[in-house]
Amino acid sequence: MIHFVYLLIFALFVSLVFGAISNGTNKERIIYGVKTFLQFVVISLIMAWIFYFIPFK
Repeated sequence: MIHFVYLLIFALFVSLVFGAISNGTNKERIIYGVKTFLQFVVISLIMAWIFYFIPFK
């Protein structure tokens, strides 16, 4: 569970930076930051689900 919290914190900070340095209006930058955050979380969860079923032995 703590890994998921770390993922959320990392995604939040990276998305804030990406949103702050992107081009466009303030509304576009906020939307870009939110989309980046959601992409980090969703893609990470999908990858974790796939890796869960791969036997690493």
